[in-house]
Amino acid sequence: VQLQASGGGLVQAGGSLRLSCAASGRTASVYIMAWFRQAPGKERDFVAAITKIGTTPYYTDSVKGRFTISRDNARNTVYLQMNSLKPEDTAVYYCAADRGVVIQTRLEEYDYWGQGTLVTVSS
Repeated sequence: VQLQASGGGLVQAGGSLRLSCAASGRTASVYIMAWFRQAPGKERDFVAAITKIGTTPYYTDSVKGRFTISRDNARNTVYLQMNSLKPEDTAVYYCAADRGVVIQTRLEEYDYWGQGTLVTVSS
């Protein structure tokens, strides 16, 4: 499967952005989908993931209540709605797909990656 992330940009603190990840090559519904992010000079960290049929999301603590992951399997697309953005959310955001059955937070567990989209939050 090929993943194409989009929707990044520059936003002021407190603003919102919605990231999209379009899957092609194979239907996205066979994968657990996730978002990771990598800030400059830091490791790539887990942000959120969602189960194959979209019933169960999981978030890292720092984004709970502000970010929402969702998926539209008919469109082979996963979204990350980001509200109340903070400067510390600045990073390149990557979408990823996992053929497993349980949500994982370790990036090594994910089989496919998109190219990343840059989110910059100004203070």
